[in-house]
Amino acid sequence: KAPARTAGGAGTRAARALAPRNGAPLARPAFSESATRFGLGAPRRQGRVVETTVPASASSESASVSAGVNWKLISYFALWYGFNIVFNIINKSTLNIFPKPWLLSTIQLGAGVIWMCGMWALKLQPVPKVSKQLIIDLAPVALFHTIAHVAACVSFSKMAVSFTHVIKASEPVFSVVFASLFMGAKFSGATYLSLIPIVGGCSLAAMKEISFAWGGLSGALISNLGSALRSVFSKKRLNEYTDIDGINMYALISVISLCYLAPVAYFVEGSTWAAGWASAAASAGSNIKFIQLLSLGGVFYHLYNQVSYQALAGIGPVTFSVGNTMKRVAVIVSSVLFFKNYVSPLNWVGTGLAVLGAYMYSNSKIKKA
Repeated sequence: KAPARTAGGAGTRAARALAPRNGAPLARPAFSESATRFGLGAPRRQGRVVETTVPASASSESASVSAGVNWKLISYFALWYGFNIVFNIINKSTLNIFPKPWLLSTIQLGAGVIWMCGMWALKLQPVPKVSKQLIIDLAPVALFHTIAHVAACVSFSKMAVSFTHVIKASEPVFSVVFASLFMGAKFSGATYLSLIPIVGGCSLAAMKEISFAWGGLSGALISNLGSALRSVFSKKRLNEYTDIDGINMYALISVISLCYLAPVAYFVEGSTWAAGWASAAASAGSNIKFIQLLSLGGVFYHLYNQVSYQALAGIGPVTFSVGNTMKRVAVIVSSVLFFKNYVSPLNWVGTGLAVLGAYMYSNSKIKKA
């Protein structure tokens, strides 16, 4: 008499039949990394949970990563922080001799577009499939991305890098407001409580800030507004494009943003570019050195965004948000040390409170409606 088949045996055989051949690890579920990067969480899966048998090679690989140190992820974080710090220093150094934030923002977006065209041409990155509907859905996201970028650059041109980043730490306040208004989202008590030290810390830091300027403050706040609306529209429009990875999604947004920004930048600042360029070239030492400074700023702007997507691929959105908060701390400290800005004790207390609030916000969980 043949032995009876057990449900466990059938489940194991079914899992083996579905598993890839040659011991290859199971494929990750398709999900657009750009969605999380722009404020989305991982999509929820419908239906019951199915238990499967993981191939031995995948199990051993996971065990080695969890038991040891994930050096690849650490290197991504190190590059992300490093590129961002270098960009902020180069960006502020450029604005000190060339206070044309609209043109500088355009050049930085253009450098990223050229970089990605090179990667596509050399087949280092797959060329994305672009449809009319994708462009329509990307249009508002790119618009708010443009606003966030150029407004931040305007703020950097008028205030210290450190203080601009303290104000930008208040972005969660805008995110909560717009997510509630446009998405009907409800948040936990911990999320609302985290906004108190953010607002209080930014207010304290502004009280004794030597570089304070209303134009710089408004630029930082408008940048936060653009970032929050970018997240909202990304969540509403980009969650379905699972076939485009984060690097390509960001590249397409950069292309559309460049189309938005270039004509407006010329309208706002175009009449002053020639005189500003001549003065900046003289300060830099030559046209070649000034062009090198502009090129480096553009490349590092794109690289820190690109590496952040690569870091996101190996972590969850909450960890990424915490990492982004700590990155802001690294930028604030490094800029103070490099530019030797005076920071009063009250500034440090306010900065600490704002960063603490941003950290608390990152760790709070959204309460589903």
